[in-house]
Amino acid sequence: MEILGQIKSSFIDYPGKICTVLFTGGCNFRCGYCHNPDIVNRTVRTLDQNEILKFLDKRKKYLDGVCISGGEPTLQKELYEFIQEIKSLGYLVKLDTNGTRPEVISRLLEGKMLDYIAMDVKGPLHKYQQIVEISVDTEIIKESIQLLINADIDYEFRTTIHKEILREEDLLQIAKLIQNAKRYSIQNIKISGPLLNKENTYTAFSKDELDRIENDLKTYVKELNVRY
Repeated sequence: MEILGQIKSSFIDYPGKICTVLFTGGCNFRCGYCHNPDIVNRTVRTLDQNEILKFLDKRKKYLDGVCISGGEPTLQKELYEFIQEIKSLGYLVKLDTNGTRPEVISRLLEGKMLDYIAMDVKGPLHKYQQIVEISVDTEIIKESIQLLINADIDYEFRTTIHKEILREEDLLQIAKLIQNAKRYSIQNIKISGPLLNKENTYTAFSKDELDRIENDLKTYVKELNVRY
């Protein structure tokens, strides 16, 4: 496993749980607003997997779970086996994914390797290429969405929003795409460090706009969270 970063203890990355967060290297998307450019571009050193497992073994009394994020974790060939080792220590496992490897998600679900999945839905399908800045088969995005909706574990969809590409009507299209989903989280963009595309400008939505979005979307999913 190529693990390029770790948050040893987090109260926000796994809803209702205390977890450690592991960041895997590389991504098949190039979203300009990505806040993990060093992870995506692999410009930081690789952490020792055995040392991470030793850390997890020692912290079992203090941590509930492990969040595997990125980058894009499903690109890692050793992901299944690595999660097996984490599960053997008694941890819950949450996966953050962009949904481009439904076959990997399906195998992990079938093997009962996951307890929670958070999938980023970048935008309405017709805007995907513009947002992620590569060509993408949106049918695989739809496939992953259905995998989560039909899964017997906890999950959420989430979208990071900014005004340069996404409009209020775009979010309505996303809500219709994931209709009846258990949970949808909308994250207003916050610039707190270097981004993947240093030249672009990203503008957050106002509170009034977010309130209007929340009112328009809340009937499409079972739980809607708008993060200001």
